[in-house]
Amino acid sequence: MPKVNDPVRDFLRERGCADYVVEGGLAGLIESWEKTVQSVEDGYSLTLDDYLNDLDARQLIAEALLVASDDQRAEIAARLNRADEKMRSLTEPATVCLWGKEIAEEESWTAKDNWWYFARPVNADPELLAEIDEAVESGG
Repeated sequence: MPKVNDPVRDFLRERGCADYVVEGGLAGLIESWEKTVQSVEDGYSLTLDDYLNDLDARQLIAEALLVASDDQRAEIAARLNRADEKMRSLTEPATVCLWGKEIAEEESWTAKDNWWYFARPVNADPELLAEIDEAVESGG
């Protein structure tokens, strides 16, 4: 049963997230990110749309942390740091946002603060890597 006063769940509900995402709360978001990182480690085999969706989940974590209580942030800090470090080791910097330059500007995403959108997996399906490379070459 969800906590009655959970600012993260309230935030997710307001964002229009699916019920299972709201119910999972911050812990569920972290678990999802850990699975994405594992998928990248295994050689990401899905499409660019899927990859962007998985990166959006990491962005949702960043936004949820802004409303999370100190206790909630402390609870997941080590797991998030581990997952982020692992993801950074499995990716290489991209010169542009994978969503494209225009969206990055609209959202105020930067390679420093939103690094997940500016990182290309090293080991992934060749079609996905080609699609990412094409987007990067065209400047996003």
